[in-house]
Amino acid sequence: MADLNVFSGLLDYPMYVVTASAGGERAGCLVGFASQCSIDPPRFAVWLSTANRTYRVARRADHLAVHLLRRDQGALARLFGGETGDEIDKFQHAAWHPRHGDTPVLRDACAWFVGRVSGRIDGGDHVGFLLDPVEESPPVPGRPPLVMFDDVKGISPGHPA
Repeated sequence: MADLNVFSGLLDYPMYVVTASAGGERAGCLVGFASQCSIDPPRFAVWLSTANRTYRVARRADHLAVHLLRRDQGALARLFGGETGDEIDKFQHAAWHPRHGDTPVLRDACAWFVGRVSGRIDGGDHVGFLLDPVEESPPVPGRPPLVMFDDVKGISPGHPA
């Protein structure tokens, strides 16, 4: 079986911060595996590592929020990508507010949406969450440069290996 290193090594894709809330717990992480997957109805899929605390909270959540960060928000990307919620409360270090379904939304995100979890897909060491958007951020002027994979590939994951 091929491991996709040659193919995926050529990719540079947007990174997202995904947040969740369930049972009084909040969690969030940096995610690279995500994409719009349907136009009509509009749907988006995010893939969360099963080793990640965010996955453990998200599997009990009805809604998830997906955020885009501007390239100048590297500190926020490092917070959600390089720290684990098992050790720190990331939301004490980032401005946020509860939105639909009490889902935490990062105030400084370039753009965001909250989606209702309408399905889950086992993908191996990641589980896909199929989201039906229910709320989104106001329009963003222009097209700001976003945090991409190449910007964060040096961040060591905060969750255990």
